[in-house]
Amino acid sequence: MTASASASDLDDRLTVACAVAREAGAVAREAFRRAPHARARTFKGPQDYVLESDAEVERLIRARLIGAFPRDSFFGEEAGGDFGSDVWIVDPIDGTANFARGIPHFCISIAFVRDLRSEIGVIYHPMADELYAARRGRGATLNGRRMAVSPLGDAARALIEAGWSSRLPNAPYIALVDHLYRAGAQVIRAGSGALGLAYVADGRTEGYCELHMNSWDALAGLLLIEEAGGFVNDFLSHDGLRRGNAVLGCTPALKDLIVAAMNLPDH
Repeated sequence: MTASASASDLDDRLTVACAVAREAGAVAREAFRRAPHARARTFKGPQDYVLESDAEVERLIRARLIGAFPRDSFFGEEAGGDFGSDVWIVDPIDGTANFARGIPHFCISIAFVRDLRSEIGVIYHPMADELYAARRGRGATLNGRRMAVSPLGDAARALIEAGWSSRLPNAPYIALVDHLYRAGAQVIRAGSGALGLAYVADGRTEGYCELHMNSWDALAGLLLIEEAGGFVNDFLSHDGLRRGNAVLGCTPALKDLIVAAMNLPDH
């Protein structure tokens, strides 16, 4: 494939991914509005919710993307899939605990990876009608507006989201948050890692970090931050695509602080 053909090919994928994210978001939004949030909730693990809407939305996304690009692979959080050289990585609803409890902070996350490099990232927040999109080398946008990470470099003025993972012990997370607080930062946790990363790309917060995150939650948001001028760690190293990895996206001036707080290898 020539460079020009490859560029056109990725442009087509970005266009389709944005349309699919909006369609999937409409389904998720309607399901959220009709959901009996006060009813007993179903869990598949500690703080890990089962939602019928997850599977419904993932089936729609899979059908649309593979219908448009039948040679591509697809891997979704709910039904799995396979990893080819061209693969879509999808979280149909990131923020399921929020969704299940009637909190309107969740999103659809779609990434396209070619030869172990993220090329497209799309995140759609259906309750706010916010579409975040990036294509490698072309910048990142929110509803068509160009995004840039925050210019703040002073930890004492920074707002950082620290995601928590049930797959790890609590002690490292507590140490991470303590390190950030002692540096003067304000620390939050809002329950959707993908949206947390998108907010960094748009300069709403100065950083998002988590000691372990799955690729379907992380890849789209990390590309958004990278294309918005931020720092991101090498998530795909050590088989991050399949096994997940630590994740960090932040304004460049806060890189050293958060890397130290997470006890990450030098980047």
